[in-house]
Formats: sequence, structure tokens, C-alpha cells
Amino acid sequence: MNNRDRSWEKIFSSLKINHHNFEKEPFILTAKEIKSSCKELVEDGITEPRILCKQDSRESRPKIFIDNKLFILPIKNGTYAILKGEGYVNIPEIVSDPLDHQSILDFTLETTKIGDSEMQHLDFAYASSIIRTFTKDPSLVLTIRGRKYTPEFSFKVSTYEISIKSVQTEVDAGYEGKNSVVLIEAKNSRTSNEIIRQLYYPYRQWQERTKKKVTTIFFERRGDLYYLWQFGFEDLYNYNSIKLLNSSRFRIV
Repeated sequence: MNNRDRSWEKIFSSLKINHHNFEKEPFILTAKEIKSSCKELVEDGITEPRILCKQDSRESRPKIFIDNKLFILPIKNGTYAILKGEGYVNIPEIVSDPLDHQSILDFTLETTKIGDSEMQHLDFAYASSIIRTFTKDPSLVLTIRGRKYTPEFSFKVSTYEISIKSVQTEVDAGYEGKNSVVLIEAKNSRTSNEIIRQLYYPYRQWQERTKKKVTTIFFERRGDLYYLWQFGFEDLYNYNSIKLLNSSRFRIV
């Protein structure tokens, strides 16, 4: 049993989560309760709530979550909901041929060759105009980056009605055009699934604050190819209504 599993086993035992009726309602717990439950595990466990509650893929969930088909969502600063159901979306393979993309730049960006971060690959894709090409919006400019807090909003997830307020979100980049706002979640490695929250919370956050159309994109760089998946929500108020709308992979020439 790894440290994360050990910590969550202790939390479930201390708070009697195993006896909770998830068919009726989610289980609400706080960062303070997590720390208190794990206080005896300093040597052989993880005690930091932020780390314990970061479960960005199905596989990164603790075993007790996987076994009971559970996932976790933040609902306000320092408070979380454990829910039963599907909290993740598949990131399907793109099997279509790569599209050759002619960079709009007439010079080489030497600084983008230093390092290997998801941010620099996303910035290079934007500078080369891949983002504008994929979205078919030549007016996009970079306007959003860094951490922000959501307004209060409610939504349906699985069989529950959830309300959240002032949850911290962070998009890797956000772009605004004449008629749209584009939000991007970027990864630097092959990803098979992602927690829907990473796309849904920023989507709702900015949909509340602009009348422009909000688009959510998942981005990866693999080798010399740039992968983009556009997701949408068929129902603004339904977390699980996520749907893949478009996908392509590009090669810069």
C-alpha cells in the first residue's frame, strides 16, 4: 500500500466514510478534517489535503476510490465533496493524418527550444498560430493566465446537485477574440483521461463573466506533433454532458 492509499484508508476510517450512503448524497469533508485524520501518519503517509485531493486521472485516484467508484471535487476553499459516479472524460487517440501547418513567423524562435514544459509548447503553438487555425478564429489574443476563483454556481453531477463558490481554478492559457473566449488545459505527456473539473469549472467560470462563446480545449505536444481536442457541454448545468466536438494534430513546417 502506497502512502496516498494509506492516508485515504485512515481518512475513510476516521470519518466513517465507508458507512456513508452515496446513493443519497455526496460526502462533504474539509481540509481540516483530512489533516486531523492523517496527523498520526507523518512518517508513512501523505497529510497535505491539496496533494491528497489532486486526482487528475482515473488511475491517480487512491485504491479505495477506485474500488468504490468514487471521485472528489472541491466545492469551496478548503471543502471537498466525495461523489459516486463518473468524474472523468476520455481523451481519445487522434488517428487522422497530421495536418501540416505553416507558421506565421518568418524567423526561428530559439528560446522555445530551451526546456520541455507544457507552457512553452503551448506558447509556441500560439505564436505559430496553431491555436487560431484550429479554432478558426484569427482574432484570438492571449488574455488569461494564472489562478483565479470561481463565482458561485450550481450544477448536476452524477445523481447530485452541487453548488460551488470561490474554488481556485487555473487554465494554462486563455485567449479572447471578437466573439469567443478559448480556454486551454495543456499536458506535456500522453494522457488517456482527465478529470472533467479541469475543463468544466473554468468553462462555467468564464461563461458567467462573458457573453462571448466559451470554448474549452485539451492540448498536448508529442514529439514534433501538436494535439488538440475541443470539448463542449451539451447542457451548461450538467457536468457529465461533456462531448468531444473536434480534434486534430498538427506538424509545423
